[in-house]
Amino acid sequence: MQRRATIWILRAFRTSPTEGLKAIAGLIPIKFHLQKLHSAALPENYLIRTLMDDLLNSCNKPHSLSINMLTEHQKNTVKGHLIDLNNKLFGVFPLFSPLNPEFNLGSRIVDIFPNRVSFNLTNKVKSNKLHFQQLDNMTLYSLSSPHMAIIVTDASIKNDFATSVSHIHICNHPLIKTVHYMAFVTSTEAELFAMRCGISQVCSKENISKIIVVTDSIHVAKKIFDDKTHPYQIHMTAILSKLQQFLTTGQGNSIKFWECPS
Repeated sequence: MQRRATIWILRAFRTSPTEGLKAIAGLIPIKFHLQKLHSAALPENYLIRTLMDDLLNSCNKPHSLSINMLTEHQKNTVKGHLIDLNNKLFGVFPLFSPLNPEFNLGSRIVDIFPNRVSFNLTNKVKSNKLHFQQLDNMTLYSLSSPHMAIIVTDASIKNDFATSVSHIHICNHPLIKTVHYMAFVTSTEAELFAMRCGISQVCSKENISKIIVVTDSIHVAKKIFDDKTHPYQIHMTAILSKLQQFLTTGQGNSIKFWECPS
């Protein structure tokens, strides 16, 4: 029901992800609408109260047709949108904020630390020999700098399965290698997740003052600091929160994104 409404509101494609459509349209899940009604002044024997799950309806006996009364075999047999939605929403905290602090004007990282976030791009027209020479020099310099961390990220999709990889090097020592496999995600989300893993792990290390992110998807890295609404803001919020702590820790801390086409 909500999916059809969001497609009609946004004039989106029918293959668009449901959760992303709801987020952009600003619709909260049906389950939370029921929760609002449950907390309102409704009679104890009202039908909506009996259909709610045990967490929200501990005082009443669950309805015989509620999801919690189904056996595991019945749930696997049904395999409907209600079962999937119920499973997903158990991990969602029912709190909705229209604007995350990291996206507010004046509170964004690019506003607070304008000179400590930079991008080094390749030239689409001219030769990139100088660009790669600078990248090599920066890598050689990092060999003797214990305060610099290099993160190399990449992602690929094959047969609807995505692989996200992030390598972290400090003083030419491969510190952490993270590999994640995901199904039915976009290449942008896979790339963002790889950057999220790498940046989060480096920010937790002590005595690191400079972070270098090497990626072949520099357009995805720019999305981290894009305050426009899009389905990838869950990763952006996590990355920006870590970078906020990292840049606040020291006045000389910085992060630079280097484009390295594959």
